[in-house]
Amino acid sequence: MNRLIAAAFLLSTFTGVANAMPLAPADSPPNASIIRVAGGCGPGFHRGPYERCVPNRAAVIVERPAVVVVEPRGRGCPVGFFWRNGRCRPI
Repeated sequence: MNRLIAAAFLLSTFTGVANAMPLAPADSPPNASIIRVAGGCGPGFHRGPYERCVPNRAAVIVERPAVVVVEPRGRGCPVGFFWRNGRCRPI
């Protein structure tokens, strides 16, 4: 019985009587009625988590913060003064 099944399988493989879908010639022009979409979701969508279609978002642009350079200064107050309440006061 096993040989009969194997022989039937080999015979059907090599004869190629039934073709499920015939191949198109390589030099044929592309069909204008076919629309290519990304992942089957359509234009403006893509596959997200759990294989669901989610809309595309706008581009995210991350800017670096500005570099602040503070020049080192000598003393905050002249000799004989000290800093209190936002200004130099005499000792």
